[in-house]
Amino acid sequence: MFIKVKDLAIHVLIEGPPGGAPLVLLHSLGTNSHIWDAQAAELARSSRVIRPDLRGHGLTTCTPGPYSMAQFADDLAGLMEALGVNQFHLGGISIGGLIAQAFAAAHPGRVASLMLVDTALAIPPAQSWIDRAAIVRGQGIGVIADAVIARWVTAGFMDAPETSGLREMLMRTPAEGYAAAAEAIAAADLTASTGALQVPALIVVGDQDLATPVASAEALNAAIAGSALVIIENAAHIPTVEKPAEVTAALAAFLTPPITDYFAAGMNVRKQVLGEAHVARATAGITDLDRDFQAFITRTAWGSVWTRPGLDRRTRSLLTIAMMASLGHEEELKLHLRASKNTGATPADVAEALMQVAVYAGVPAANAAFRAAKEIFREIYP
Repeated sequence: MFIKVKDLAIHVLIEGPPGGAPLVLLHSLGTNSHIWDAQAAELARSSRVIRPDLRGHGLTTCTPGPYSMAQFADDLAGLMEALGVNQFHLGGISIGGLIAQAFAAAHPGRVASLMLVDTALAIPPAQSWIDRAAIVRGQGIGVIADAVIARWVTAGFMDAPETSGLREMLMRTPAEGYAAAAEAIAAADLTASTGALQVPALIVVGDQDLATPVASAEALNAAIAGSALVIIENAAHIPTVEKPAEVTAALAAFLTPPITDYFAAGMNVRKQVLGEAHVARATAGITDLDRDFQAFITRTAWGSVWTRPGLDRRTRSLLTIAMMASLGHEEELKLHLRASKNTGATPADVAEALMQVAVYAGVPAANAAFRAAKEIFREIYP
């Protein structure tokens, strides 16, 4: 989709359940949102993954430069305001990581966590970026393409089809967008502002990255108190493409650490699926009679089962609806029909699930469930 933000039409990909925790992923210089494809496919199983093309990149408007990190951060703020998202997890690779740091510093409290991939506090020398911008403006991106690709991936990955895709992304980037963003990198030194951040952070870097060496990642790791550092073996500057499984595993482990408090984990998922307003009403209605029961279902159903990674939210939602319909549990059925809006299960999905109910649990059960679904969907999809 495209969203108008000031002077831009920002192209953004949004995947995952609407009720999932928002996760924004920012791409690198000369690429677009698709360098996160592998990570989005997995993380969107439970998170609401938002991937914009940066100013001057992909399908987003290319305005005249130079750009700045503050400008990129402001673009992101406008996009998230338009989407109605206040707080979110934020990841970025290379310049995307610089932008993520700048946004976190400018908007304290809005970033739930940071995931910074192959980036740094600053990427000197500044003059090299200024010179590169001048070359691209004067001669086009093709002049630097071979040198850039050689930094993006390792020699052993050079003939991979994914590398051809990266080259296409680079060559299709507007020269002005690339040059203006390079000038933003030249001017960026986030040492002071990033050092003041108080936010959970993960630093990921490819061990063979030449543009942003491991030493820079280690300095970034040292600057953010309590951050964790993961080094991806045999990877260069864009490990999201060259080593997708390893990067995805690192991000997933950071976003969903092992559960030690099943009640707290269950309450978090319960709010995402059923909605905070519903959970607040249900919690307010707890008495001594059902206090232990409510704790039990929060801890067991929501904390132990709904948090399992084997099924995505949409699938769990449809399974639950089908089972409640089959068993004739009308009140619970209506609850999960309402929740489907937060899990990404569409009315069309629900209709298909209820057709299965008709075949395997009986037409009367499906008929009653369709009647309930029409009532609920008129309410939540006015």
